[in-house]
Amino acid sequence: MATRTLDPSRAARLKALTQDVHERLDRSIMAAASFSSVEGYARFAQMQYLFHRDIEALYDDARLQALFPGLAGRKRLGLVAADLADLGANLPGGEDGRAFAPGTPPDIPTALGWLYVAEGSTMGAALLRKEAAKLGLSDERGARHLAPASEGPAAHWRAFTARLDAAPIAPEDEERVIGGANAAFARVQAHADSHLG
Repeated sequence: MATRTLDPSRAARLKALTQDVHERLDRSIMAAASFSSVEGYARFAQMQYLFHRDIEALYDDARLQALFPGLAGRKRLGLVAADLADLGANLPGGEDGRAFAPGTPPDIPTALGWLYVAEGSTMGAALLRKEAAKLGLSDERGARHLAPASEGPAAHWRAFTARLDAAPIAPEDEERVIGGANAAFARVQAHADSHLG
């Protein structure tokens, strides 16, 4: 525990401690050839829909909005739903309940870990957006949810991680932040396994 407090930032610790699960997820997405056809991309978008449905309630939480100004405007569930409609693909259903139920206050340390994964995906989305463009998709049709924040993905990520690092979490609660990030990656992996295979 003491060695973790010496790491440069909470975001840096999360990156180091989730590297294996993150790389496994990336390999799963690439192995599924998600960007080799519109059909493959639609399955990827269905996976994205499930994850953003899982976390939508976090973006509505007033305590998290206070820590991350503009958070409510970063919800992507509606964008993924519109992308799936563009593709003529169904919204996925039949999954277990959302990871965070609407109207139920989340545990803040755990939620920070989940938000780290969700907002970190915007960096990878810059590359995926280019792949989607090769399929004829764009920020206006089919790939809305991959569009960058208005300030650009790098600037958005720097602002997010600065707020993440500054969030007042007691040292004894840091493990819940890490647990949240690992749980988020595991949840996306489960969605990938069920939709991309």
